[in-house]
Amino acid sequence: MSKPSVAVERNVVVATGGGRDLHADVYRPAQANHAGVLMIHGGGWRMGSKDMMPPQATALAKHGYTCAAIEYRLTPEAPWPAQIHDVKAALRWFRANADALGVEPDRIAVSGNSAGGHLALLLAGTVGHPDFEGEGGNPGVDTSVAAVVAVYPPVLFHMGERPSGANAATALLGADPDPDDAAAASPIETVHRDFPPTFFLHGNADRVVPVTASLNMYQALSDAGARAEMHIYAEQPHGWARWPAWVEPTMAEAAVFLARYVVAPDRYAAPDDAG
Repeated sequence: MSKPSVAVERNVVVATGGGRDLHADVYRPAQANHAGVLMIHGGGWRMGSKDMMPPQATALAKHGYTCAAIEYRLTPEAPWPAQIHDVKAALRWFRANADALGVEPDRIAVSGNSAGGHLALLLAGTVGHPDFEGEGGNPGVDTSVAAVVAVYPPVLFHMGERPSGANAATALLGADPDPDDAAAASPIETVHRDFPPTFFLHGNADRVVPVTASLNMYQALSDAGARAEMHIYAEQPHGWARWPAWVEPTMAEAAVFLARYVVAPDRYAAPDDAG
């Protein structure tokens, strides 16, 4: 019997949150490239689970990436910022266990869909931020990431009139949010020159998170001198990247981006005779 191209270890305890265990499903490729991807599900911060991630995690694992699809506490269980605390704790576990997972600790990226995309971007932009690190396990382990894959991510929270590309702060922070908390939870406020290389994937028919969210974050990163790449698909609504026909092509694009910036950047450098 041939060895499966991807082996899955389910419900590995990776952190604690609110006095309970938090779990991940770990996807191990048969031919690993020694890079890892922390994968964060969507669901508006209030629903969803890591059980939404097998198609995308399997697709990336087939490209050689060791993937950990993680659990985090949802807002009905625990208010913000528990969600980013849990994500950072899972990343610390991933890095602390990199050797056992066959991953180089400086080659760990993060990928997220929708609310998971927001958490992925905020994770990347708030390394060492005391309000967001949390105490879920493996204290002191670095929470930086090598790259980000953000799939239709919210990037800006607002109260009152809706600016371009924004989502209501109440969706994450509950009723009567504090404006400072809304700004602190907005990844676009964390942009700086050394922000990790970031890949955006969005449909221009998205009515839940408008495509201008990704466009504005992409532009802010580009203006700051950070490395960003934007892929817009015509006529696609929110959630489309998880549809069966779209998983393989979109994750193949993400895999190339990760190869360029995490696995083998020299391979993609311009040849001496380019021109």
